[in-house]
Amino acid sequence: MANNGSKSWMRRRVEDAVRSAFMKAYDTVKVNPEHYLQHLRIAYDLPVVTYDGVYSVDPEVLDSIAEETIRAHMRMAAAEGAGLGLGGMLTMLPDLGILAAITLRMIQKLSLLYGFSYNTEEEEAELWVAAASAAGVDISRELVEKQFVRRFVPRVIQRIAVSASAEIVEKWTARLIPIVSSAIGAGLNYYFVKVWGERAIGHFRQKHLQIRRAKNAIPLPASQT
Repeated sequence: MANNGSKSWMRRRVEDAVRSAFMKAYDTVKVNPEHYLQHLRIAYDLPVVTYDGVYSVDPEVLDSIAEETIRAHMRMAAAEGAGLGLGGMLTMLPDLGILAAITLRMIQKLSLLYGFSYNTEEEEAELWVAAASAAGVDISRELVEKQFVRRFVPRVIQRIAVSASAEIVEKWTARLIPIVSSAIGAGLNYYFVKVWGERAIGHFRQKHLQIRRAKNAIPLPASQT
């Protein structure tokens, strides 16, 4: 019973930490869409002036850039996990804060890459639906209060925290051992970002292809409508 109580206590601590980390990231972390568009043009020679232009780019090119984006954030998360991992469980909660920021920036970049900005409240709400999808959480349509983003986002983050905390507590207990936990922390962060990134690609790519098909649809003659 004591062991179960200890696990329950740890689960609550981690859940609170994940929720706090993503709320803080929500308020402070934001990729500048214009700067990122310029980066895409310069670094990848994409012939786009606006984000609407990505719907004319070969999807395989976008997928390749998305995968490279995930790998870059995986390396960043691994380096951060290795550094804070030296402290064992003592640095796990600070680690979650940095990991949340890295993950959210990655999701924002993937969103922009596939043509989805977050300039309006509705677009911002959709970004958090994508974040929930990356966390393996299914957000039902009745939860999407797009006209009340400040009410909607905390509810999504709570769902993300509940889901993520279960996996974190199960896999990160190995960080109880300092020094050794450095390598473990690097590996866990690496695969955490990898899994979330792959899920996010799946979410954005599916929506991107749906919009692309709609844009390229040939209207039926008036006699057939």
